[in-house]
Amino acid sequence: MNSPHEPAVAGAPVRRFKDPAYVEVASTLGELRERIDSLDEQIVNLLAQRAACVRDATRFKRDAFQVAAPARQAQVFERVRALAAPHAPAFPGLPDIVESTYRTLVGAFVAAEAQLFQDTETIQP
Repeated sequence: MNSPHEPAVAGAPVRRFKDPAYVEVASTLGELRERIDSLDEQIVNLLAQRAACVRDATRFKRDAFQVAAPARQAQVFERVRALAAPHAPAFPGLPDIVESTYRTLVGAFVAAEAQLFQDTETIQP
């Protein structure tokens, strides 16, 4: 029976995994949401640090092709997919999710860096 209501955040679980080795992360949905919110805060802070690095990297680029850096993008996607692979048994499809997320992330960073590139000038020797 499907319910149109959100699940109770303080209630007990209503389902369980069939795998007897499954280890619960929290006892309520509310606790899980608090952990997710905390992780989101950490992720946003890390993205801000990544953004600062991307901005600074602009100083080393000669043109729009170097800003886009397609070979570097391919390296990043391959690397994050490999980093996610060991976690795939706990969450099927995680390498695909991570790669897809990074493709969106990198695309947005490249677009922003292209704008930042306009705010730079060539250093004359």
